[in-house]
Amino acid sequence: MYDVIGIGIGPYNLGLAALSYERSDLKTIFFDQNGQFAWHPGMLIPGTDLQVPFLADLVTFANPTSKFTFTNYLHQKNRLYKFFFFQKLEMPRAEYAAYLKWVADQLPTCNFQSEVVDVIDQKDHYEVVVNHWGKQTTESYFTKHVVMGTGSEPNIPIELEGAEIENVHHSSQYLYHKDRTIKAKNITVVGSGQSASEIFYDLLKLQEHFSYQLSWYTRSPGFLQLDQSKLGQEVFTPDYVDYFYHLEFKERIESLDYLGQLRKGIDGDTLHHIHEWLYHHSVENKPLPITIQPLTEIHKASYTGDQLKVEGEQWQKKESITFNTDILILATGYVPNIPDWFYNRFQDKIEWEDEKRFKVRKNFQLAFKDKNRSHHFYTLTNLEHSHGTGATNLGLAVDRNIQIINDIAGRTVYGNQRGTIFSQFSPNNK
Repeated sequence: MYDVIGIGIGPYNLGLAALSYERSDLKTIFFDQNGQFAWHPGMLIPGTDLQVPFLADLVTFANPTSKFTFTNYLHQKNRLYKFFFFQKLEMPRAEYAAYLKWVADQLPTCNFQSEVVDVIDQKDHYEVVVNHWGKQTTESYFTKHVVMGTGSEPNIPIELEGAEIENVHHSSQYLYHKDRTIKAKNITVVGSGQSASEIFYDLLKLQEHFSYQLSWYTRSPGFLQLDQSKLGQEVFTPDYVDYFYHLEFKERIESLDYLGQLRKGIDGDTLHHIHEWLYHHSVENKPLPITIQPLTEIHKASYTGDQLKVEGEQWQKKESITFNTDILILATGYVPNIPDWFYNRFQDKIEWEDEKRFKVRKNFQLAFKDKNRSHHFYTLTNLEHSHGTGATNLGLAVDRNIQIINDIAGRTVYGNQRGTIFSQFSPNNK
C-alpha cells in the first residue's frame, strides 16, 4: 500500500516527487503516459526565457539546500559561472526543460510509459489501474491518497471545418511544424499572450528569407505588456492565495479577470524586439507584408481550394472579416486536462462550485460529500477558481506541494513561508 500515488508527471507532480523523496518517509510512486519527461517541447524556441526567476524551481522555496535545486543542476553541469555572467534572473526555457528532465531522471519513484486508466474509490483507499504500454501490461496499485497533476491541454476555441492538422495547429506544436510552416506563402498567428508573441517574432525574423505574408490577430483590445511591477507580483505569493481562497465564489471568479494582466500579458522585451524589427525594416516607409490587428476574434477556419478560409469579427465595430491563409497557428492558451475516468468515478461523489468547477479545500483536497474519509484525493489541476490566478504559476508550485506533503504526513515536513511580503490584503491579516 502506497501513501501517495501521483497521476501525471509535469513540473507540479515532479516537484512533489522530489520533495517527498528527499525528506519525508512517505511511500510514493508517480505515473505518466509519456515515454520520458518532456516539458512543452513544441515551444522551446531558441532565445526564449522563462517568465519567472530561477528561484521558482522545483524545491528551493521548501529547501534551498536540496540536491534538486536549479543552482545544483548548474553546478553539476559545469554551467554555474556561465549562468552567473548571464546576469538574468530568468533562465532560458530550454534550460528549464533540461533541468526538469535532470531531476526526473534521478527519481526512482517516477515511472513513464505508464498511463493511469482508472481510479477506483474503495472503502479506505484507492485502487489505481495503470496501463504500462512499454511493457504491454496492466496492473493495479493501491494507495491511501491520490494526487492528480494531469496539467492542461490545448484550448481550441474556433470551429475547424475539415482543416488538417498540418495546416492548423496549436502553439504547443509550433516547432514540430515549423519547417513546413516557413515554406508557406501566408501564415496567420492567433492569440495575445507570450506564446503568440514569441511565435510571431520567431517568424518575423525569418520572413525576409522566405517572403511569406505574416499576420497576427487577437480579440484582446491590444498587444498588452505583462505587468511585472514588484508590488503587483505579490499576488503570486502564499499570502495572497490564503486571502483569495476565503473569498466568496462569485468574488473569486470576478477577480480573475482583472488579475489576468499580471499573468497573461506579453513580456516587455519581446514587445520591444518586435517593434524594433518592424521599425528597422520599414525605413523610408517601406511596406511590410505584415498584418497586426487586435480587437478581432477568429471563430472559424475551413478549406477553400488548397487554402484555409478564415472567418472572424472586429468585435468593437461588429464588422465581419474573411481572409485566406495557408497556415493557422492558434496560440489560444490551455484548459485543464481532466481525465474521463475522473468524471466517471467521482463526479457524483464530490461537491461542485458550479457546473465546471469542483470544490477544492484549502489544502488542495477535493471536497467529497462524504465528510468522514481517511483517504484523500488531492488535485494540482483546475485550481484557478479556488486558489487564484497563480494556480498555474510555477513560483507557487512548491508551496502547494509543501501543504500536501505536510497534510499527508500529519506533521511539518517542510515549513510554510508566510508573512514574507510587503503587501497586506485585508486590514487585519498582519
